[in-house]
Amino acid sequence: MTRADADGVPVYATRGLVEMLLERAVDAEPSRVNAVLDATPAGEFETDLGVDPETPILSHVYLPAAGRAVSDVFGVDLGTPAGRGRARFLTHPQGPAELTRRDDLAGVVLLAVPPWEELLAFDRRGRRLPLTVVDAEPPAESVPE
Repeated sequence: MTRADADGVPVYATRGLVEMLLERAVDAEPSRVNAVLDATPAGEFETDLGVDPETPILSHVYLPAAGRAVSDVFGVDLGTPAGRGRARFLTHPQGPAELTRRDDLAGVVLLAVPPWEELLAFDRRGRRLPLTVVDAEPPAESVPE
């Protein structure tokens, strides 16, 4: 896949998510990380983020260990709630700093490569997207009783 200049739709992510993903990349090295990401609409944040309220802000990660046995046998991912996770986080410990044909793709892919200092955003075709990190915490979620 070829890399293009960042001219697509901007991608937004919370600083907490970005920091956690980079830490996970460091901890997993030399292994790869492949995790599903989810977003919260900007309008659900307590802070005004200065974007349309419907703008998705990447804010959560679903770690691949959940439901792993069922996924391995049946190919069903129980670690991600239905209808969620239209983005992915990937690492390439040996490079390259672009998507490859071996990567699991999604509408948006955040990629980290050593020295694990920043994330790169891509669309599913491997074109670079601008990434904006926002200093905001997603709303607290609770599990229904």
